[in-house]
Amino acid sequence: MTRIFGHNVPNELLLLGLVELTIGFFVAFASLDAMAMKAAAPGSIMGFGAAAGLSISALLISFAIGLFRPQTFLELRRVVIKTVVAALISAPVICVACYVLRFDVEQRVGGHLPDHGQVWPFDMLAAWIGLLLAIRLVFSYSLRMNMFARRVVVLGDDLSCLRTVRAVEYQSHGLLEITAQLAPFQGSAHEAETLVQQLRRRRIWGVVMGPSGDAQAQARLTQAAGTKLCVWDERQFWESQLRRIDIDLLTEADMTAWHSEPRTAFGRKVAAVIGRAGDIALSLFLLILTLPLMLLTALAIKLDNPGPVFYRQERVGLGGVPFVLTKFRSMRVDAESAGPVWASKKDSRVTRVGAFMRATRIDELPQLICVLSGQMSFIGPRPERPHFVEKLANVIPFYHERSRVRPGLTGWAQVNYPYGASIEDARMKLSYDLYYARHRSLFLDVLILFSTIRVILFQEGAR
Repeated sequence: MTRIFGHNVPNELLLLGLVELTIGFFVAFASLDAMAMKAAAPGSIMGFGAAAGLSISALLISFAIGLFRPQTFLELRRVVIKTVVAALISAPVICVACYVLRFDVEQRVGGHLPDHGQVWPFDMLAAWIGLLLAIRLVFSYSLRMNMFARRVVVLGDDLSCLRTVRAVEYQSHGLLEITAQLAPFQGSAHEAETLVQQLRRRRIWGVVMGPSGDAQAQARLTQAAGTKLCVWDERQFWESQLRRIDIDLLTEADMTAWHSEPRTAFGRKVAAVIGRAGDIALSLFLLILTLPLMLLTALAIKLDNPGPVFYRQERVGLGGVPFVLTKFRSMRVDAESAGPVWASKKDSRVTRVGAFMRATRIDELPQLICVLSGQMSFIGPRPERPHFVEKLANVIPFYHERSRVRPGLTGWAQVNYPYGASIEDARMKLSYDLYYARHRSLFLDVLILFSTIRVILFQEGAR
């Protein structure tokens, strides 16, 4: 694992990104340079810059649509489909680059470039797709064969240890493998050294220690492991490797410690100012950009189903203060005549236009006004209705903690877990929301924004 801006990133995915960036650059540069050579014009710095821009653009597009998610590689159909989608999105960028380079060459040779001297975008795109798909198929096979899996042993027979095993099975996607669940370590320093050597011979990468073991014995094991093994307690493991918070192991002391972590007042103010400025700029830009789409949506709602265009609903905001959230109406007017209920798959209350809006997230666009007014942010836990907040807070510990962060249009829970319509789903999402509240940063916000493109494009979790 490589730590980037406080977040662990698998080395295999970093290497894959570097390989694809390099291949993309050389494919683009070789193609563009060939055009210059055919026209008897020496290569230019513009060609080098265009090739670098193309390769970086292709990499960002691949990342945005989820081609670097480990779970994508576990299903060949996903690999092929998302590679083709990445190619289609990249095609306009490649066309523009080829046109700009052709114009540059023609300016330098002082004449029109003949057809045989041109680089056709399709040729460059085909070469890039072929190499990209070949690399990804090899990586996919390796991941499914557990060639990259980091072997982990759990020391503990508690119920929480079993939950950790299941969490890894659900979420690791070929990058982590629980090889054994053993009894808690209770031995001496010499026995700790012996255990470490045994685990090393079995090519174990890390050890997760359950909460029920002898604290002093576990400290001896940690000291014996040194740099030979990664050692975590369960909470550390969930946080650093699964990027979630294990709610069942949280205590009031943990929350007090988190809230009292040293952060300079100046640093907090700078982060708040930058975040707010970004929210204002991006919400204004998107409101202007999507205004024609919103007008067409309003017309479609009116023609499809009688009733108002907008749906206003009270939600819980920062610090538990309620505010009114505005969305395009996607349900019948009498949808909640019997009281608030969670949305379900193929919900009969949803109108025809509403189903399309929900699949494409168009119904969320009016919330940009809430972002502009400061009631919401772009990134943060999704705001919940007071009815459900009270209901969930009675059965899920620390549920009110999510209101310490300004609610957002999208969040860490939304890009990692599908739509929630049960108490267990709410628990899962809270584990991600608390992780974001504890580790939020500019890097994590950018990661969430890119991942949101994938969620919208492939309609993940839409209801």
